[in-house]
Amino acid sequence: MREALQVGKQVPEKVRSYVEQVQKLDKLDYPKTLEALKTLQADNQTLWNAKIGLAYGGATKIKQYVFEAPKLQDIRGASALLDRINLIDLPAFFHGEESERFEQCQQFPEYCQQVRDDWLELEQNFQGLSQALIPELIIYSTGGNILAFCPVAYVQVLADAIEKRYTHETLIANSCAVGQPFRFLELKFGLLKNPIDQTPWLEWYRENANHYLVEASFGKATENLTNQFKERKSFNELVRQLAVRFNQRRSGDDRFSSERSSRRYPPMFEAHPYGRRDTNEKRSAVRQIDSLPNQPWFSDVEARKRISGQKAKRDNQNTSWYDANTRHWLGWEPGEFQSWVTRYERFLGKHPALSAQYNPQNRQLQENKKEARSLREIGNASQGFVAYIYADGNSMGQYIQTIKTAEAYKAFSEAVSIATEHAVYYALAEHLAPHRLHGLEDPDNKHRNGDWIHPFEILTIGGDDVMLMVPANKALAIAKTLSEQFENLLMAQNSEFSEPQQFSRESLKVIHRYHPANAAKPIACQLSMSAGVLITAQDTPIYYAEDLTNQLLKSAKKHAKKLKKEYGYLGGTIDFLVMKAVTMLSSQVSEFRKSGLEFGERPKLKLYSAPYTLHEIGGLLETAEALKQAEFPRSQLYQIRDLLQRGKRTAMLNYRYFWSRLSNKDAKAELKEKFEDAWCQAKTNDGNLVPWSFVTPTEEERRSPDYVPTYETIWRELIDLYPFIDEVTARSESETSASLEV
Repeated sequence: MREALQVGKQVPEKVRSYVEQVQKLDKLDYPKTLEALKTLQADNQTLWNAKIGLAYGGATKIKQYVFEAPKLQDIRGASALLDRINLIDLPAFFHGEESERFEQCQQFPEYCQQVRDDWLELEQNFQGLSQALIPELIIYSTGGNILAFCPVAYVQVLADAIEKRYTHETLIANSCAVGQPFRFLELKFGLLKNPIDQTPWLEWYRENANHYLVEASFGKATENLTNQFKERKSFNELVRQLAVRFNQRRSGDDRFSSERSSRRYPPMFEAHPYGRRDTNEKRSAVRQIDSLPNQPWFSDVEARKRISGQKAKRDNQNTSWYDANTRHWLGWEPGEFQSWVTRYERFLGKHPALSAQYNPQNRQLQENKKEARSLREIGNASQGFVAYIYADGNSMGQYIQTIKTAEAYKAFSEAVSIATEHAVYYALAEHLAPHRLHGLEDPDNKHRNGDWIHPFEILTIGGDDVMLMVPANKALAIAKTLSEQFENLLMAQNSEFSEPQQFSRESLKVIHRYHPANAAKPIACQLSMSAGVLITAQDTPIYYAEDLTNQLLKSAKKHAKKLKKEYGYLGGTIDFLVMKAVTMLSSQVSEFRKSGLEFGERPKLKLYSAPYTLHEIGGLLETAEALKQAEFPRSQLYQIRDLLQRGKRTAMLNYRYFWSRLSNKDAKAELKEKFEDAWCQAKTNDGNLVPWSFVTPTEEERRSPDYVPTYETIWRELIDLYPFIDEVTARSESETSASLEV
């Protein structure tokens, strides 16, 4: 039957009636009244009585598991392990290696068979489950979650298998999965009650659309209530039902899964107060590894993370510790891992122009040495500084609520996954180049001096989420290109993501503070991507940097949401922070900015302008280059920054004084064009407020009795970026370091 459906032939007679019924489901008209719904049910008793299971699950508290260890090797291994489970192990339950949709499964067909034979089909596990599953049942398996159909008899078994696989492989990672049978009619018309005349239908919705409880489910009432009802009362409602059950089970509520084991008692590894701990001081150590630097003590959990990270990075020289004895006491095989760098290189192979841009000298990097092994190696390309980039899609939840069918869910998931992954590769290829390591002095990496590497770390790409570590001097440019390419690639795949967009001149001035007239785009993507970027020293604790970067991402997404609500802006946003010392910031980013970078009462002055739109980030980089080329004495740059706190007029006078003393007339003119005229134009006349700009309030802010006029400046952020800017904009692939161009 499966082969016949794939090639368009007639299916076997035994199952032909079932296939015809399902095909009939797609052709049913949407009933406009409750009576029409009752008639439809009476005419389609097979579709009413027949059911199919739907399962949803995945990892939870991911960052708690990934970032509990302070070392990049263990963080990388934890991330790689979760990615492997989501992208290979779970699709392997469904024989994913037989479908072109699951590329990584096709790369490791023997491992997929091993997952089923040596684990899933064991008598003490879930014998017989894989025989009931085929790859076409998977709707999506990306972003750390899986949504899939399955036979009703196996829906709870599949949910248990998903949870158990995460626990079996990671020992401690949290996971959750739920499943529920649904009628075939519900796949098209949403949840239906039995008897069906008890189902709230379109007439009921028209009467109660403005009730707050109804709005919680269907959203704010619009002019087209019928279309709004159809969008919610569809397959989308089944997914929302599972999401609710997922959160309930995740919280320990077992009311709706009484036949399953409880999630209230997660795995625990008790540590004796007088026993030796592992190197992370989390759990009892079980073995010392003499062959690794510093002879670390490993717990079961840490050993799995370390070997997974080494295999993902193809660090074959340091994996000898994982010998037969280690396998015996650990009782676990790491399985197969595909490095993100491998996927990146495969992508470049399909795009020769990008490959030539990234590696113009066609350097041949050694297979087991070409991946960055530590933050020091990434920072080696940028004078010891690295950048953390977290990116996440905007308006995803809002768009998903309009998806009506399982097929549309599948297409949407694949489009977003492809756009996200390829956008990362485009950004890296455009702004980075292979780097030759030099000056390394640590015992564990000094032997790598002279090796050529890819100077970046992809922690994860899942769904619309991205976590990167890159050289600091390229961070903002990479984040900007990543967000722009995400939109472009989505629209290239499907024109339905495009939406006409028109702004008034006044709205453009508020949205984009840099040359707003140049930012107008007639067509915009309904989905966009925001990013948080932290530029910091290579020895900054990763858990601390991760927390700050996450705060910056939330700030950027909040700004994007505000611009969309107030002015209809659909594009991406970026918030960034340059932290040159760990002691610079000891609180929340928002608190630091409010208490340390805002002062004055009337007017209020802000010594920062972040977050920025993508157009503004491009302008900020151009302004930073112009500032460098103007040959401003560095002492004067810092003096202007320090004098900002003395008030609006004092800062303006000091800037004018130092600007007038510049000897390079061409540089002065460019600085005036790229900074003064671009950022500091007055709102009510032809003058400018350099180095300040006026913050245009929203209508709600303007009407507030507490409203205070506010001025902001990009000068402090320009000075923070100054050490990472180089006058030469050409790409560098030198032995010393990459060019310091942001």
